[in-house]
This record gives sequence, structure tokens and C-alpha cells, in this order.
Amino acid sequence: MFSKSRINEPAQRKPEDEAPRTVEPMAGRPTNEGAGAAKSKPPASVLSADLTITGNLRTTGDIVVEGTVEGDIRAHLLTVGEGATIRGEVVADDVVINGRIVGRVRGLKVRLSSSARVEGDIIHKTIAIESGAHFEGSVQRQDDPIGGNKAQPAQTAAPRPAAQSQPQPQGKPATPARAAETG
Repeated sequence: MFSKSRINEPAQRKPEDEAPRTVEPMAGRPTNEGAGAAKSKPPASVLSADLTITGNLRTTGDIVVEGTVEGDIRAHLLTVGEGATIRGEVVADDVVINGRIVGRVRGLKVRLSSSARVEGDIIHKTIAIESGAHFEGSVQRQDDPIGGNKAQPAQTAAPRPAAQSQPQPQGKPATPARAAETG
């Protein structure tokens, strides 16, 4: 015990030496915490080729799908392997498609590789489609495609009132139409 206190006593006598040492590791710690934050983030979940999942998947992390998923997927980064098939909606910040997706794809950054096969709509902020990729559906750019699901019904609702407003003018504003004809 005396030896430990003696070890601590010389350290206490040199607080100036310890302070920089403590500052240096702390200066290193934020860097490590930044790297640690990346390291503390769990590795990507890999769904192997022999795995079939029926149901929805949701994570704040990354998913690599090599098998089959029948359901919706929400993730930070989704990578669809060449032999993978997803039947459902995909929502992710980054979507890399090497395999097959049947359903809507929503992502900030969407990339279809040459082996990709997508049957459904793609809503994106940024998209890249390599030569050889197969795509059947529509492509729509939005500033916020992930939150754009709420904006879409509003956009869909906007044309409906316009369509409804056409039948209403035929019934009610017959007089303005006649006025336009006479005028």
C-alpha cells in the first residue's frame, strides 16, 4: 500500500506533467470517440443467401441482403446482393442494388448496378443507374425522399381535387362557360 501511495505521490508532485498527458489522451479521445462512434456502430447485419425472411426489418444500422426478404426494409445503408430478392418497400439513406427488388425504393442515394433488377417506383434525391441494369417503373426526384411518403399523398391529393374541380365547373359554372363563349 505504501508503494502505491509513493507511486501516486510523485505523480501528484508533477501535475503539470500529468495535465498535458491527460490533455493529450483527451485530445486523442475525441478523435477516438469520433472513430469510436464509427466503431461503436455495429457492423452491417448480413442476411445470408440461404435465409428467407417474411416480415418487416427496421434498423438504424446497415443491412446486407444476400437471401430473400418478403416485407419492408428500413435501414441506414441497404446493400442488396446479386442473388438477393426483396418483395416490399425499401427505405434507406443509401441503397445499393445488385439484386432484385419488387416494390418501391425510397432513398437519399440510390444506385443500381449492372446486375440490378427493380420492378417498382424509385423515389430519390440522387440516383445512379449503371449500364445493364433492368428497371421497370417510374423515377421521381425529391429533396426528402425518405420523408416524402407523407408528401406523396398530398401530391396525389392535389391532382384529385383538380380532377374533381373539372366536374364541378361543368355543373355549377355553366354560366361562366357560356359567358366565355359569348365573350
